Amino acid sequence: MADTKNETKAEKVQCFGRKKTAVAVALVRTGSGQVRVNGCPLHTVKPDILRIKVYEPLLLLGKERWGRVDIRLRVKGGGFTAQIYAMRQAVAKGIVAYYQKYVDEATKKEIKDILMAYDRALIVADPRRCEPKKFGGRSARSRFQKSYR
Repeated sequence: MADTKNETKAEKVQCFGRKKTAVAVALVRTGSGQVRVNGCPLHTVKPDILRIKVYEPLLLLGKERWGRVDIRLRVKGGGFTAQIYAMRQAVAKGIVAYYQKYVDEATKKEIKDILMAYDRALIVADPRRCEPKKFGGRSARSRFQKSYR
């Protein structure tokens, strides 16, 4: 009896989401549907306008799919917008990975298709990064004005 309880408790996956320099790590494990960001409940995420972005993968999948897992998020780096986009990607990838590892491949494929149809950025990371500044100008591409006289 004790062995089966330990096996279900150990059912967890770790996934990350990235946007620019922000990194979010989602720990998805068997539970009761709690979602926490850096130890705080999800509804305390600021700014309020972008909070819906974090809810998107959860709203798309519905409570019956993520209601039996707990999601713990750790976020660092970047600005608040990049952090929110990293969080939503970590949540989506974490749920997909959990279903692949502990449920079945068919359900995982179904979930992944729902998320991909809505927004590809939920699963696939955006590779764009800030370009480094070069000499002879103010920024990466602009040059100082040239004078002929």
